[in-house]
Amino acid sequence: MEIAKYIILVLYVIVCISLIVLATIQNKEKAGASGTIMGSSTNNFYEQNKGRTKQGKLKRWTIILGVAFVVLAIGLGILYLV
Repeated sequence: MEIAKYIILVLYVIVCISLIVLATIQNKEKAGASGTIMGSSTNNFYEQNKGRTKQGKLKRWTIILGVAFVVLAIGLGILYLV
């Protein structure tokens, strides 16, 4: 059980550092809440293919690492209670 704690802890640190780096290199989305209220044109080519751009990939990996962060945090919490 000790080995599992250390493996998950190392993975947790790697995910934490990666999440910090990805979050800091992303651009701020300009539309924000005002774009939601006022409505924005989602019919152009860029908006339809946004997931294929560099920013789209960064956003996707940030979400994936965020979920991994939460799962590993819960796993570590359970392992250290036992």
